[in-house]
Amino acid sequence: MELREELKQLIIESLALEEITPSDIKDDEPLFNEGLGLDSIDALELGMALKRKYDITLESNKEENQKYFYSVSTLADFVESKING
Repeated sequence: MELREELKQLIIESLALEEITPSDIKDDEPLFNEGLGLDSIDALELGMALKRKYDITLESNKEENQKYFYSVSTLADFVESKING
């Protein structure tokens, strides 16, 4: 499965978004606020899910994390960079 699709599935499962399918989530759509509408609690849940699935630990720098979590595309780039070193 392609990483972006895998991440969409992870978002849906870890946040229990029962009404949403991976095809509902656009790669470049914002995940927070006006896009998918996630909030800071969702960000924490998603961060923990990333740690469990990919063994990725997020930095404590909130601004950096906001960049990574902007969209599925930016999150995929972040995960790839962590996985590939």
